[in-house]
Amino acid sequence: MTKVFPQINHVGIYVQDLERVSKFYTTVMNLVVTDAGEAASVKTTVVFLSASPTSHHQVVLVKYPDGHVPGPSTVNQLSFKLDSLAELRILHQRVVEAGIAPVRPMNHGNALSIYTHDPEGNGIEIYMDLPWYVSQPFGDPLDLSLSDEEILAGTERRVRSDPSFQSRSDWAAGLERRLNEEV
Repeated sequence: MTKVFPQINHVGIYVQDLERVSKFYTTVMNLVVTDAGEAASVKTTVVFLSASPTSHHQVVLVKYPDGHVPGPSTVNQLSFKLDSLAELRILHQRVVEAGIAPVRPMNHGNALSIYTHDPEGNGIEIYMDLPWYVSQPFGDPLDLSLSDEEILAGTERRVRSDPSFQSRSDWAAGLERRLNEEV
């Protein structure tokens, strides 16, 4: 039997104020609108956003249809991956400057994350991978007032004491082996 591996490609969320939420994702998160318009299938307006030239959309904002009782989306979170701690610091500052609260920086041992919400209460994680793996869930507070060197050295000391510690590349190779095992 051939294995199929679905990969998350995008997330769609319902929003009440399409313009306000779209502005948040374009100005704070730097996504671009790739398309927008009325979706006949759901009889409402949608906005497609992406930060990747290879993905038409990574986030779809769907305006709640008329008559819907307002409230946050039932999506747990939208996760946005960054390449560096410098980028994580930039996005942290931009979220704070946008007046979004609370903002909760976390160190997962295998990633550094900032948890917050968009203007309508939808959960957001902004994260960067680290070169290590430790079993999850793992979460220590992340102090972004420390230097990059202090954060990385402290994290490495902490995760090396975890029995599940291994390099990210070793963990990825193990996962690849598991994915390629016979069904």
